[in-house]
Amino acid sequence: MEAAELEEVRRAAEGDDRALAALLQRHYAFVYKYLVKVTMDPNVAEETVQDTMIRCMENIHRYDGSSAFSSWMITIATRIYIDKTRRKKRENGWLDMIRSEAIRRFRWQFESRNEEWTDVMDAMTRLTPEHRVAVLLKHYYGYGYDEIGEMLGIPSGTAKSRTAYGLRQLRKELG
Repeated sequence: MEAAELEEVRRAAEGDDRALAALLQRHYAFVYKYLVKVTMDPNVAEETVQDTMIRCMENIHRYDGSSAFSSWMITIATRIYIDKTRRKKRENGWLDMIRSEAIRRFRWQFESRNEEWTDVMDAMTRLTPEHRVAVLLKHYYGYGYDEIGEMLGIPSGTAKSRTAYGLRQLRKELG
């Protein structure tokens, strides 16, 4: 590592805000570009680089100089991204479980009133909410694509493609 940067890190660790700001500013773009390639999503990359900068600010005193400062930042960024990914996976698992339970309760309520729970209803539960809403508005309630688009705040072409995709999924499920 360059002696000047090592000195800047030392000053930052001792509380020099200008040194810390200069370090983080100099490496921000590098870490962001790395995260864009890792996440394939500029929004997630931006959020993660912000978290990385905060973590670096909080832990600057832990940097020991055994690797390049940029490598230390990349390590922190990678760990934050992996943690977020794991957390999101767990959250999605919980949401799936909650959703599954809600569908079971809904089905039970339906059947307890002697109403038939059809294969179509079952297949509808597996559509994403966006596709389910589009299919219901078009084919159950009879709205046009322009009306659906207006109701959902999306272009009518998007309403049409969501409906088509939803129908394709239903056909595959029921096929």
